Amino acid sequence: MSQLRTGYIYHELFGWHDTGTQAGMFPTDPSRGLQPFVNYENAETKRRIHELIVVSGLIDDLTRLTPRQATNDELLLVHPQEYLTNLKKISDQPLGGDAGDGETPFAKGGFEIATLAVGAVIELTRAVLAGEVDNGYALVRPPGHHAVKTGGMGYCLLSNIGVALMTTKQSNPDIRIAVVDWDVHHGNGTQDIFYDDPNVLTISLHQDRLYPRNSGMRTESGIGTNINIPLPAGTGNGGYLYAFEEVVRPALKKFKPDLIAVASGFDSSVYDPLGRMMVTASGYAKMTKVLMECAAEFSKNRIVISHEGGYNAVYSPFCGLAVLQELSGTYKLDDPFIHTETYPGQALFDHQKSEIDLAAHHSLPLL
Repeated sequence: MSQLRTGYIYHELFGWHDTGTQAGMFPTDPSRGLQPFVNYENAETKRRIHELIVVSGLIDDLTRLTPRQATNDELLLVHPQEYLTNLKKISDQPLGGDAGDGETPFAKGGFEIATLAVGAVIELTRAVLAGEVDNGYALVRPPGHHAVKTGGMGYCLLSNIGVALMTTKQSNPDIRIAVVDWDVHHGNGTQDIFYDDPNVLTISLHQDRLYPRNSGMRTESGIGTNINIPLPAGTGNGGYLYAFEEVVRPALKKFKPDLIAVASGFDSSVYDPLGRMMVTASGYAKMTKVLMECAAEFSKNRIVISHEGGYNAVYSPFCGLAVLQELSGTYKLDDPFIHTETYPGQALFDHQKSEIDLAAHHSLPLL
């Protein structure tokens, strides 16, 4: 595939989003043996992705874009003022607080960093639609795909993709958009926002009932433009690529979006501490390639990727690099963890195939 103009957004403030000294995902509590450490959602993974992009030299082949803070009017396209006001109030407190579910801590100034993340995705989407770049990656933090209209959850304060796409729809009322979410957790927030929108197709591939435990079922199809592909724990490249060929590609071909957006979580990777999947860097690159082939066919190459999860600070950078190398058509480094390609779990197993076939049977006739 020929080299494309790939946009890239990162800002050091994303690394300053402070989730505290938690015991992984729980508040510390000596009475329960919960010793202080760091929250799983901390700055290291994203910072190290950016640094590998720089050190590899790939940064010289990308078009750097500048983020801005989303405006209140833009945020109101998804989130009610009551929630935004409360979030800002918590953010102004000396020690911050939580975004709503008791598991999404953030420190003072977290609201402003979250609006910068939203604004980054808005700016990338604008640049892609304006033809300034063909595709792009917004390496943002905090993540956004769990944030529902009325509150934050799962480390997410605001819906980065949701607000960006609603802003886009405001200026392009007839635009058709597809969102593909390969984070290991269900993209419940994006589903919540676009569940009844016939012009937005949402597709989520995720570990079955990992998080949130009560969402992401195949039956959650809305008006037919919401597709969930719950995958068994242990699914590797074989299962994910089969799902892309049997569900994602056919769905995109039927829907024919003008723009493809991706919620990119590298917590589906083989080394991630929060998921139990087996995807490798090359697996993410191959999924990106499928989306690029679809975008070349009917979306004028337009792909916008917004970063979500991924909690292994050593391996996630190679997943991020693989995706950006595929997007740009420029290859700098191979995955040094290539031995993971030979793990037996990378094959497509019968029980995985049957679950993916059920998703295809349930969802594709509805489009």
